[in-house]
Amino acid sequence: MTLTKHLLPTALAASLAATLLLGGCASGQPTDGSGPAQAEAQPSAQQGGAVTFTDDTGAEVSVENPQRVVACMGSFANIWELAGGTLVGASDDAFDSYDIASADAQKVGDFSNPNLEAIIALEPDFVIMTSGSGGRGGDSNQADLKAALDASGIPVAFFEVTTFDDYLRMLKTCTDITGRADLYEQNGQKVADEIEAIKAKVPADKQPSALLMTTFSGGTRVQSSSSMTGAMLADLGVRNLADENKSLLKDFSLESVIEMNPDFILVVPMGNDDAAAMKNLEEATAANPAWSTLSAVQGDHYLTLDKELFLYKPNARWAESYQALYDALYA
Repeated sequence: MTLTKHLLPTALAASLAATLLLGGCASGQPTDGSGPAQAEAQPSAQQGGAVTFTDDTGAEVSVENPQRVVACMGSFANIWELAGGTLVGASDDAFDSYDIASADAQKVGDFSNPNLEAIIALEPDFVIMTSGSGGRGGDSNQADLKAALDASGIPVAFFEVTTFDDYLRMLKTCTDITGRADLYEQNGQKVADEIEAIKAKVPADKQPSALLMTTFSGGTRVQSSSSMTGAMLADLGVRNLADENKSLLKDFSLESVIEMNPDFILVVPMGNDDAAAMKNLEEATAANPAWSTLSAVQGDHYLTLDKELFLYKPNARWAESYQALYDALYA
């Protein structure tokens, strides 16, 4: 993503909580991890003016001091606030899964199907949308709303965030828009430094194998290193067995898992009912006596990951996610 700033006279407004419990479930829908490069603002002599950048669809977007912003994904609403912005509207998950501070923000529907009329009724001067796919297994690409927003003269930008680097890129763009470089340092660079310190502690002589899964009431999905949590595991020196047996990504095979015998089995529950999600996985695995012979099961390395850190985008808490995984793998 590239970004430039056009100077105009108008001034621009300005402890680990992670838990790892015994059990099992997964994180967001995997992507190919090939997002655009980190956005870099060109130096300017003074703060202010319109900001022009290229979003994750390759479109050029220009905004100037937006005050009525709608974010159509919960994690994006959180990022906008972390950048010092306020919201007039956000998707339902922003209120359910994130601590949204904008007191007057209105709901504009589920992120998988935002309500266009509700968005336009808020008279936004900037709309933030996702060009990625959703963590519930469905497609949440919101690009089909672009034409209507363009026709209404509303600037819209699309982002795709899977990894921590993706988060940094989006946060940088948002803080360039708000003029809050201090918040990029606080909620971005500081977190990046903490993550680098965690990665530096990974033993060079160890490469544990792992099976990463999401489970929900309707089934179980295996996650590769291109998923959010999978990328973190790769950064921590883990060998993801789904990268070696890609058939697992399409069809969860208990027999294949038993044959590969991972050192760790990590599970992130999805959906509104964690108990139902876990029951589905337990029923699928307990029926095969060989499951109890797996190294991960016998060694108490069959773990349920906190969905606050591994299903929802952790944003400013990303270092907590890395630390929680490091503790599970190496502590």
